[in-house]
This record gives sequence, structure tokens and C-alpha cells, in this order.
Amino acid sequence: MKRSGKPGILAGAAAGAMLTAALIGVFFAAWQLAGLPFAPFDVYGMKQPKWIESIEATDRWEPGYWVVRGWDKVARMKATSVIDTVGMDMNIISAGRGTPVSIGGIAHAGARGISRVEVQIDDGPWQQAALRTPLSELTWVLWRYDWPFEPGEHTFTVRCYDGSDTPQIVTPAPPGPSGATGLHSVRQRF
Repeated sequence: MKRSGKPGILAGAAAGAMLTAALIGVFFAAWQLAGLPFAPFDVYGMKQPKWIESIEATDRWEPGYWVVRGWDKVARMKATSVIDTVGMDMNIISAGRGTPVSIGGIAHAGARGISRVEVQIDDGPWQQAALRTPLSELTWVLWRYDWPFEPGEHTFTVRCYDGSDTPQIVTPAPPGPSGATGLHSVRQRF
């Protein structure tokens, strides 16, 4: 393949993006030194977030994440778990009842970690799932439960417990403003 010696479209676009970013930085600094508003940031509300009402300095560190808001006094990472997959294929169905079917997903509770995950099939008892060691104390924890296959329609539900063995909140709530709560269920027919 012969090269023409002219810069390619991607190289030109990258050079243009870097030059644009540098110019914006220079213009922003100049406007700030002059005490003038910088329209690209001020118009879109990026310079001074209007939702910040106050900032409080404390003399101690407290674990966890919190934000004080008018509508939600303490917002904190909620423990949550999700069913990601129900591993089903024709080999399992043809093998018959009792063949292990892998059910898996993820669980998370922020810096508090996850102590256990349980799975419920239909209205049966809660069964403990196996946990994979997370990559760090802040990452999602992968879990897996091997369910003995039964033909028919089934509901799979999952719940988790944080590192202090506090169960996740089971009452359903939407994500905003404090984070979603409730149990995750999947209904599947075999």
C-alpha cells in the first residue's frame, strides 16, 4: 500500500481537537483573569452548579458516600443485586429434571461490600449463592447459583446482604433521587 505523505482524516481530526481544547483553555483563563463571564461555560451552567446550596466542613472523616439535599437528607449507596443470566440450552432440557442450571448476576453495596447473596425459586426457600472474590472492595461482586432444573414456568428472585450482613431494601423505589431499591426477579418458561 502506497502512502501519499498527506495526513489522514483521523490525524487531522485529532490535531484539530487538541488545538480546539488548547484554545478554549487559553480563552477561559483570559476571561477569568479579566473577571468576565465565559459564555461557553456560563450558558450551560457548567461553571457554577446552581444546585449547591451550602458546603459544610467537618473535623472528622465518615465512611460511605452522602449528599445533603433538600429532598433527601442522606443519600447513600444502596445494596443491590441483579440476575444477569439463567443459563439454559437444549442439552439441559433434554437431560431432564435435576440437571444443574446456572443462574448468575452481580451484587454491590459500595464500600460496605457484600457478605452473601441468596436466590429464591418461585415461592420456595432462599438458597445461598456462591460468590466470586471481587477485584477490589469497591467493585461489583459476581454470584452464581446452580438450580436443579424443573420444567415449567419459574420466577427467580435475588437479594443480597452488605458487608455488615444488613439485607438490601426490599420495598421498590425508583432510582431518583436516592437510588433504586427492591428485589430483582426474572420469570422464565422452560
